[in-house]
Amino acid sequence: MSYRTPLETRLAKKVGTAIGDFNMIEEGDRVMVGLSGGKDSWALMQMLDLMRQRSPVKFTLVCVNVDSGYKEYKHPLITAACAERGWELKIEHTNIGSLIEDILDDGETPCSLCARLRRGVLYRIAKDLGATKIALGHHMDDFVETVLLNLFYQGSLKAMPARLVSDNKQHVVIRPLVYVTEDEARAYAIESKLPIIGCCCPACGDLSLKRQRMKRLITELEMEHPEIKNSMIKALGNVSPTHLLDRRLNPIVDLVATAAV
Repeated sequence: MSYRTPLETRLAKKVGTAIGDFNMIEEGDRVMVGLSGGKDSWALMQMLDLMRQRSPVKFTLVCVNVDSGYKEYKHPLITAACAERGWELKIEHTNIGSLIEDILDDGETPCSLCARLRRGVLYRIAKDLGATKIALGHHMDDFVETVLLNLFYQGSLKAMPARLVSDNKQHVVIRPLVYVTEDEARAYAIESKLPIIGCCCPACGDLSLKRQRMKRLITELEMEHPEIKNSMIKALGNVSPTHLLDRRLNPIVDLVATAAV
């Protein structure tokens, strides 16, 4: 089975590398893909289905769409696209949309709260479906923007894990698009003729001012250094703990401080 286009070939290499680097998918896995209907989740599902057909590692896929409860949301498009491709689909209807304003904490954005609530739903459904992995469509841009947001505004040096084990050890979240850019994911979803739809939330797509700033900063830097995103992703896997100021990583700092007192 050959790849259809140069873009698909490139993405298959990147996703395959990510899966291998972080041991994302193992023999016999049942991978549950969070399918929002956006470009990223469509690109992820299409690519994982391609990998499933080609990989010597046997695993199965199931799409799960968490409906936030907006009447304008186009369920039929998702249902039809999945049926056309033979993808197993479960749609979980919720009232998350109507709950957000009532429970939104100070300093939390509607999108971040929505994501947290949807993650809880995915965890519950994963258990019901017997899924061993939960695949999400976060791409390279999400990783590099997040590390800058945490660095500039939270005083912490972290991004998001490509493979995450939940606190209760019951779920494993994977992000196979870690090496794929947002532009590549968009182009692949369009090339694959997948119906890109929004969630119909009034706040959807209205990125926080801080994240918009990070996007602009990266875009400006790319004009001077086109490989800036790849460089940042490489940096996240090339950490020198002894060159940081975290005393948990460098206990010798505490010893020196004590001796100096």
